[in-house]
Amino acid sequence: MPSSALPRGAHAVLVTSGHLRHLDPHIQAPPLLLANSLISAFSRAALPRLALPLLRRLLEGAHPLRPDGFTFPPLFRAAPGPSSATQLHACALRLGLLHPSVFASGSLVHAYLRFGRVAEAYRVFDEMPQRDVPSWNAMLTGLCRNARAGDAVALFGRMVGEGLAGDAVTLSSMLPMCALLGDRVLALVMHVYAVKHGLGGELFVCNALIDVYGKLGMLEQARWVFDAMALQDLVTWNSIISAYEQGGKVAAAVELFHGMKESGVNPDVLTLVSLASAVAQCGDGRGAKSVHCYVMRRGWDAGDIIAGNAMVDMYAKLSEIEAAQRVLENLPARDVVSWNTLITGYMQNGLFNEAIKTYNHMQKHECLKPVQGTFVSVLPAYSNLGALQQGMRMHALSVKTGLNLDVYVSTCLIDLYAKCGKLAEAMLLFELMSRRSTGTWNAIIAGLGVHGHGAKALDLFSQMQQEGIEPDHVTFVSLLAACSHAGLVDRGRDCFHSMQTVYGIVPIAKHYACMVDMFGRAGQLDEALEFIQGMPIKPDSAVWGALLGACRIHGNVEMGKLASQNLYELDPENVGYYVLMSNMYAKMGKWDGVDTVRSLVRRQNLQKTPGWSSMEVKGSVSVFYSGTQAEPHPQHEEIQRELQDLLAKMKSLGYVPDYSFVLQDVEQDEKEQILNNHSERLAFAFGIINTPPRTPLHIYKNLRVCGDCHNATKYISKITDREIIVRDSNRFHHFKDGHCSCGDFW
Repeated sequence: MPSSALPRGAHAVLVTSGHLRHLDPHIQAPPLLLANSLISAFSRAALPRLALPLLRRLLEGAHPLRPDGFTFPPLFRAAPGPSSATQLHACALRLGLLHPSVFASGSLVHAYLRFGRVAEAYRVFDEMPQRDVPSWNAMLTGLCRNARAGDAVALFGRMVGEGLAGDAVTLSSMLPMCALLGDRVLALVMHVYAVKHGLGGELFVCNALIDVYGKLGMLEQARWVFDAMALQDLVTWNSIISAYEQGGKVAAAVELFHGMKESGVNPDVLTLVSLASAVAQCGDGRGAKSVHCYVMRRGWDAGDIIAGNAMVDMYAKLSEIEAAQRVLENLPARDVVSWNTLITGYMQNGLFNEAIKTYNHMQKHECLKPVQGTFVSVLPAYSNLGALQQGMRMHALSVKTGLNLDVYVSTCLIDLYAKCGKLAEAMLLFELMSRRSTGTWNAIIAGLGVHGHGAKALDLFSQMQQEGIEPDHVTFVSLLAACSHAGLVDRGRDCFHSMQTVYGIVPIAKHYACMVDMFGRAGQLDEALEFIQGMPIKPDSAVWGALLGACRIHGNVEMGKLASQNLYELDPENVGYYVLMSNMYAKMGKWDGVDTVRSLVRRQNLQKTPGWSSMEVKGSVSVFYSGTQAEPHPQHEEIQRELQDLLAKMKSLGYVPDYSFVLQDVEQDEKEQILNNHSERLAFAFGIINTPPRTPLHIYKNLRVCGDCHNATKYISKITDREIIVRDSNRFHHFKDGHCSCGDFW
């Protein structure tokens, strides 16, 4: 094979690969050896276009040569696609060179798994007359890369059953599967296996054990492995610090970082990523600045995008969102992860509009395609704003990119439709999903709950149990809230009991708050108070807040005073509790009590949260505030005329304003005007003016709908022959033909 016959650039590949120093027409080497060397060199250099034609030259040249057992393994590695692998497979079988060679069969197994062809890989593997440890490892590694954790565990069981002892590569393939399956027992079994086969002291295996124990939340076991190691390298320290950071033991993670420096091991970027997250979770602003300074001294802020993204995330978690934005703007290079991190930061800080604006900027000016993390970050922003039309555009984009099939994206889409009042669409998405996580079930159960379908939520929970999906503490928060909204007190008690006795989930404050809310909404205030007094943990502001809200609904001023006193101590700067108490006094006509509460608010310089409602029309969200608008809406006069027209029609049908929901001591005419300018009514009028007749109206309100507006909306739905869907701070109300889905229980 003269050098003149080689493709262009082949000489450089051969020289740099170390296979041949030089080529000339008179080289003294057997032709097949030379061809195999060339094929191997091109394969290692990732040049399949040079490697594959050489097989054809061997078989079809002027002097054909028969390949041997060394020809096909590098060809299998060089295969650029599954069809090439299949053709090479057929050729090797025809020449009788596959089954005799364990090396060739193992390489083919690896090739098929590289392209996700698991069935073909199994067929080749099962047809091997004999299998060595590398063959089993090739199969195990490929299954792991294809996230076939169950298959990998079963295959490992076959390997053990055949009496073959694995090596460090075997363990490195199997240990991540324990984390993927969430199987703590399997992780312990693999640890015992490593010790039994003399691999428990190997650095590589120990690092893998620390990593898997950390991901499974088994911090004691991870620390035991760490402390028993004779030698600890950078990977060891990174694994143990990450384990503690992910496990919520952030103070211990920071302490380990200091121990790492004292041991003489220099941290790298991955160390700082874990450390940045740890100090953010600690709420340590000063520590965050120290981490940032360290990153800058090492020059990582200018040259390493991972470090820059970690700094953005750190400041966002500390609610220093402006600092996070500045870090992003100063990054020399930004990828989609950078923008996703900032979007998530805005979301975590309740800045939903800013999250959406940042996403729009990323798409328009950065020309970056959204990935899974983008959808998971920005879809909740549309959900929280009730921006259905914009959210639907994101749904269409997810379909176009194929990411709608991702379980996390699908879960966010279910949440979007449920929170935007499209429960049927949310249910359809749920039913079409081929794989559902616990989070998916939680999303649809919560959606049913806020729409008042408590019984359906409980039925779905039964289906979840039948399918073997393990519920978590969030599942029971959603279930208890669903029971609360539907008035299913006995079923709620059963859920609270089974959560502890059947699933071993220890109730947290959110569960107790849901129970108090459930008793309170049902008017069982004495039982709610007795439940609080019997709690094994100290009641927090959410628990007492639920009781205060129930007292306001049912007019129990004395118990409301007790709840408010506890709230003023626990959360003195939350103006909402003062407003609730003031409203209760106002509803009972006790204006002295109103003045006392308002004096407390003024003394502490607290600002009342203004009531507002939003509505999306033609892809644009309009926001309306109760009372006099700081900046009148462009259609203010039309809206007022529509409101007066609606009020007249409502009165003709028997509507009588309920002035107990006016919290000012003013004349009756003024009270009527105040009620008629509540934010949701302004949004109704705007929607009626700007949408075709009989079009459903979707309104989002930041506070609870008052009783008078709830009654008025029934009349408006009948007068306009429209379905009106209102999502307030507690639940959804579907108004149609003069009736509400809540049955006046909210």
